[in-house]
Amino acid sequence: MPTISIPTKDKLVIKGARVHNLKNVTLEIPKNAMVVFTGLSGSGKSSLAFDTIFAEGQRRYVESLSAYARQFLGQVDRPDVDFIEGLSPAVSIDQKSTNRNPRSTVGTITEVHDYLRLLWARIGIPHCATCGERITKQTTQQIVDQIMQLPAGTKFQVLAQIVDQKKGEFSDLFRDLISQGFARAVVDGEVVQLAEAKPLKKTFKHDISVVVDRLVAKADILQRLTDSVETALKLANGRLTLDLIDEKGDGRFRNFSEKMSCPKEHPLALTEIEPRTFSFNAPFGACPTCSGLGTKMAVDRELVIGDVSESISGGVIRPWSTQGKGLFTYYTRLLTGLAKDMDFSLDTAWKDLPDEIQEAVLYGNNFDVQMKWKNKYGRELRYTTGFEGALNYIERKYLEAENDYGRSRWAEYLRETPCPDCKGARLRPEVLAVKVSNTSIADVCFMSLANCLSFFEKLKLDKRDEKIFLVAVGLEYLSLERAAATLSGGEAQRIRLATQIGAGLTGVLYVLDEPSIGLHQRDNRRLIETLIKLRDLGNTLIVVEHDEDTIKAADWLVDIGPGAGVHGGEVVHSGNYKAILGNKESITGAFLSGRESISTPEKRRKVDPKRVIKVVGARENNLKNVDATFPLGTLTAVTGVSGSGKSSLVNDVLYEVLANKLNGAKGVAGKHTKVEGLDQLDKVVHVDQNPIGRTPRSNPATYTGVFDNIRKLFADTPESKARGYQQGRFSFNVKGGRCEACSGDGTLKIEMNFLPDVYVSCEICHGARYNRETLQVRYKGKTISEVLEMPISEAAEFFAAITSISRYLDTLVEVGLGYVRLGQSATTLSGGEAQRVKLATELQKRSNGRSIYVLDEPTTGLHFEDVRKLLLVLNGLVEKGNTVVVIEHNLDVIKSADWLIDIGPEGGSGGGEIVATGTPEDVAKVAKSHTGKFLKEILG
Repeated sequence: MPTISIPTKDKLVIKGARVHNLKNVTLEIPKNAMVVFTGLSGSGKSSLAFDTIFAEGQRRYVESLSAYARQFLGQVDRPDVDFIEGLSPAVSIDQKSTNRNPRSTVGTITEVHDYLRLLWARIGIPHCATCGERITKQTTQQIVDQIMQLPAGTKFQVLAQIVDQKKGEFSDLFRDLISQGFARAVVDGEVVQLAEAKPLKKTFKHDISVVVDRLVAKADILQRLTDSVETALKLANGRLTLDLIDEKGDGRFRNFSEKMSCPKEHPLALTEIEPRTFSFNAPFGACPTCSGLGTKMAVDRELVIGDVSESISGGVIRPWSTQGKGLFTYYTRLLTGLAKDMDFSLDTAWKDLPDEIQEAVLYGNNFDVQMKWKNKYGRELRYTTGFEGALNYIERKYLEAENDYGRSRWAEYLRETPCPDCKGARLRPEVLAVKVSNTSIADVCFMSLANCLSFFEKLKLDKRDEKIFLVAVGLEYLSLERAAATLSGGEAQRIRLATQIGAGLTGVLYVLDEPSIGLHQRDNRRLIETLIKLRDLGNTLIVVEHDEDTIKAADWLVDIGPGAGVHGGEVVHSGNYKAILGNKESITGAFLSGRESISTPEKRRKVDPKRVIKVVGARENNLKNVDATFPLGTLTAVTGVSGSGKSSLVNDVLYEVLANKLNGAKGVAGKHTKVEGLDQLDKVVHVDQNPIGRTPRSNPATYTGVFDNIRKLFADTPESKARGYQQGRFSFNVKGGRCEACSGDGTLKIEMNFLPDVYVSCEICHGARYNRETLQVRYKGKTISEVLEMPISEAAEFFAAITSISRYLDTLVEVGLGYVRLGQSATTLSGGEAQRVKLATELQKRSNGRSIYVLDEPTTGLHFEDVRKLLLVLNGLVEKGNTVVVIEHNLDVIKSADWLIDIGPEGGSGGGEIVATGTPEDVAKVAKSHTGKFLKEILG
C-alpha cells in the first residue's frame, strides 16, 4: 500500500482496527485536513470512520464525564481497536436521523428562527391586524387631546377595566373601590351603584370596569379630564375605555392605551411583544385554529370528484358511488330531490353542469329537499330534509368516526391543506402584523433561502450567518418554514452541516456520510467549498464519499478494499489524489484514471409513442401545471437540480396515482388534472430509501422472506426432530428459542440522554440472539446465529444447493449487497442499502412485463463498480418488458437511460417546469438545462 509520511504531531493514528470486516487496519491520516474515505460499498469505510474512529471519540467523551453523570449513561463498549492517538472531540453528521416532528422546520433545526424571533421582538413595528395601520404608544396628553376633540355637549364616561373575563364574586373588590371613593361600575355591560352591588355568580366569567368620571365635552374640563385619564390608566394598567353614552352600536366605546393603540381604534389582542410571541410552539403566538402546525386536514374536492366526464348517476361523486356502478340508493333519492328543485339531470356529465349546480352538490343548499320512496307495500312516502353537500357530509362522517378504522373510510378524501386562518404561517394574525421593513416574520420564513439572504443583506444586519451557510451547501431553494419531516436524508444532513459551520467550532473531528447525496453536479462545487471552509476553521474532516468531485478536492485519500465484505477491510491506498491514479490494486483508482468506466450504450431502446404514461397538469408543490410523458418499456431518468420538483412529479403524483389505480392503495395523490395510459400496466413497485425496519429485529433475511426457509431447514435437521423443535424455535421474535435477556435482539439499548442512543451486545447471549439449547442445533456445522452473521455472498455459496434459499441470496448479491451480513440490523443499513434490499425482494416476484418500477436515487452509497452492477439489474428488468423510472443525479445512470425528463431550470420557485425531454443526446443540446451541460461534457 503506497503511503506518505506525516509529521507526528499533525496526524491521527489508528492501529489494529478490527471492527466488522476490518483486517487489523493500521492507518495514519493528517489532522486539520479534508480526508475522504472511499472504496466499494461494504468495503469497510463506515466501519473505520463511524464504528471505529467516531465511536472511540464518543466513548472518550462519556469517559471524561463525572462518575455521577456516567451512572445514568451506562457503559459504552470500546471499539475493537488496539489504540487511537491524536483523536479530537468527534461530531458525526449522518443521513439517518431525520426529525419527523411536525413542529420542526428548517428554521427551528438551525436555530435561525430563534434569531428571527429576537429580531422581530426588538425592532419589529406592530400594526393593526384589522386595518393594517401602524400601532403606536400614546402618552396621557395625547389621549386627553383626542378626547377634547369630541363635539361640545357630548356626554361620556371614563372607564377603567379592572376585571377581564374572570370568575368570582368580587365582593372584596367592590368594597375596595368604595373605599377609594368610586361610586359606580359597569358590570357585564350594566351600570351598578357600588354601594348596592351584590356578590356576582362565582362560576361565571365577568367583566368589570370602574366609572372613573362622567363628563360633558366642553373647553373648561381639561384639568379634570387629565386627572381622570391618569387615574384610569393607573387602575387599568395603561388602558382606558371611553363610553359615549348617547352613541349606539360599535361606535359607543373607544379604547386608548399607553402601550399600544390602533389609530382607527380597532381592539387589540397583542399586549406584549417578546420573543415567545413569535413562537408557533407556544400558545402566546400559535394560530388557535391549527395550534401552530400551519396545516389542517380538509376535504379536497379533487379527491371527491372522479372522472368529470361521468354523471352524478354514473358515480362521479366517489364516496357516494358503488365502485363505479352508480349511486347508493339513499343518495339517489336525495339527489333526485335536489335535481328536481334546481332543475338539472343526474345523467348530465359533471363537467357540463353549471357552476352553481356543482357548488350545491358539493357544499349544500339553503333550502330543504323533498325525498320520495316506496315502502315494501308499494306505498309512496315523502319527507323533506336539509342537504349538507358531499364535502360537508364527508367532513362530518370523518369527525364522528369513533376509531381509526372508521376514519380510514373517509381519510382518502382528505388532504393536508394550509390552515384557512393563518394560511400556513402558523402564527396569530396580530403576531403576523408585527413587521420589520414592512415584512412579517412569516413572510421571511416563506422566502427561499436565497431571497431570505438578500432581504437581510439589504437590512445590513449581522445575524445572517446560518442563512449564508444554508445557501452555500446547496439548499437555497428551501425555505425556513419547510417542515423537517419533508426533508430528504441528504438535505437534513446538509442542514446539520450548515449549523456546524455557524457554530464556528475549531479543533473538532467531523465525520460525514456522503454529504453530496441528492445534490446535482452544479451544486457540488459550493458544497466542497463549504467543507473546505469548515476545514480552514481548524477542524479535521473525515468524509465517506463516492462523488468524483469531492474525491478530487480531498487533501488526503484513503481507499478501503480491495473488494467488499470478507474481500475488503484493508487499506488499499492512503495518500493524495495523484498517487491513487497509478495504484493497480485500487478499483477506485482504475475508475478515476479512466482504466475502467461505465460505457455509454451503443444503442438506446426506441420509444413507442402509443405506449406511454402521460401526467397532465401536475401542480404539486412547485410544479407549474406541467405535462410529462413516461415511455413504457424503457429506462427513464428524471433529472434536475436539487429542489426542482423531481420528487413532486414522480413520487407525489405519478406513483400515488399508479398505486391507487393498480395496487388498490388509499394514498392521496399530488395535485394534477389526470394521468393517461394506466390500462397498459398491471402493477407499480416503489423502491424508496425508507428503512426496511426501525428496530434491530428487522434485517435482510426477514424482509426478503428467506429467513422462513432457513428456519424450516434447521427445523428439518435430525437434531431438531429428536428434540421436537418446530420452525418457531428458530425465530428470535417469539419465546422458546430466543435469548430472553435481550428478547432476541442480540443487543441492549442504552439511552444516552444528550447523545444518540447506543446499542451494546447482550451479556448473556453475546449478540447471538438465541439461547444455549437452540444454538446446539447445527446445519452443515453452522448454528442459526452463525448463519445470520454470514455475509450474504458467503451465505449464497453455503446454501447453493437449496434453490428456495439461494435464489433470494443470489439476487441480493446481484444488486451489490454481497458484503452485508444476512442478519444485519435494519437500523445499521444506509438508505441506499435498504433500497437495494427492497429492489432484490421485488426482483424475486414474478413479473408479466407490465410492471413499472419507481426508484428514488438508487445509486446512493454506491461505488462506481456498484453502479455498473445496478445498471445491469435495472436493464434486466426493462428487457423483460417492464418500465423503470429513476430519480437520479448520477451522470453514469443518466447517460445510460433511454429517455430523460429534465425539470428546472432552478430549485424551489425557480423550478417546476419541464426544461428538456428526449434521449441524453437530445438533452445535451438544450442550453437551458444544467443537466444537459454536464451530459455534453461526458458524451462528447
